[in-house]
Amino acid sequence: MIRRQRPTLPTIPAMTLLALGLGFGLAGCATTSEPVEPPPPPVAQSLPPSFPPQDLVGSYGLAAYHKPEDRERTEAAAVNQCKQPYVITLGGTGGVMMHLADQPTPTELRLKGAPGGKNFIGPAEDPPGSAQDREVMSFDGRVLILRWIDAEVQGRYGTMVYVRCPPEGVKKPRPAAKPKPAAKPAAARPAAARPAPAPVQPPIQRQ
Repeated sequence: MIRRQRPTLPTIPAMTLLALGLGFGLAGCATTSEPVEPPPPPVAQSLPPSFPPQDLVGSYGLAAYHKPEDRERTEAAAVNQCKQPYVITLGGTGGVMMHLADQPTPTELRLKGAPGGKNFIGPAEDPPGSAQDREVMSFDGRVLILRWIDAEVQGRYGTMVYVRCPPEGVKKPRPAAKPKPAAKPAAARPAAARPAPAPVQPPIQRQ
């Protein structure tokens, strides 16, 4: 009886498998040794700001503080700087002309809205909250407070306080005087003693 032999697959020498295994192992080591860069942060979408840039146009007294408890005092100091005001004007493309950090000349910056009702002022090409931006901490039409996003710049410049200057010819408002304490009531004086009535001479009786 003739037995048919099954076709055999070509065998790979053991040394070849070992070499391939070492090759894959080295490739794997080389791959894992490379630093994996984190994905870039998502770009925040710019939203319409809470107020138009035209509201920022004007002349301001400018000062800065580093401690929150110095804010009230800094606002008073900014009013005194209206002798040499910081002027904000509109730019040619709808932005506002202001200075970036360490820049001697103003640049047209964009007022950018962000989720959560936040507002930022910075270059138009950067998303809200970028390194060159300043966050609008508050703005009531008269006092504008800006905080630098870059921590190093914020440490040098501090929180910026802009107080709108009064129109020319109008005296700046003086701070309200503190009410004077009420005067103490005067102590009651004793009533003066009335003089005794003069004695009345009795009528002379004639005999």
